[in-house]
Order: sequence, then structure tokens, then C-alpha cells
Amino acid sequence: MPNPLKTRILSPLKVVIAFTPWLISMYLYFWLDHSEIWTNETPHRGKMSVAILITGMLLSFLLQSHFSRRRQK
Repeated sequence: MPNPLKTRILSPLKVVIAFTPWLISMYLYFWLDHSEIWTNETPHRGKMSVAILITGMLLSFLLQSHFSRRRQK
């Protein structure tokens, strides 16, 4: 039987770890825009924005899937 305290601590921690890549990608997008590295004239800005956000979301999905798979075993 798993320790309930350990489960209560690890479950939110795994969620935070799983969402970290997505939060990093959103911060990277914010930082590029806020520091004016990207301007409206930057070529392919929209495509790069989508690529950055999709990469973060995909990594978060893969991490969450990994944690869910380990929980089922």
C-alpha cells in the first residue's frame, strides 16, 4: 500500500514538472516579444511562435503521459 503522504506530495509535483516545458515556451515567447527581439517585421514570426508553443505543449504532453503510464504499472 502506497504511503498517502508521499502520494499527496508527489502527485502535484508531477503535474508541475509536466507543465514546466509549456510554461517555459510561453515565457520564451513573452521574452522575445517583450525584449523587442521580435518585431512585427520579423519574417515567419507567426510560424516560429506556433512552433515554440507546440513544442512546449508536446513536451508537456509526453511528460504527463510518462507519469500516467508509470502510475498504471
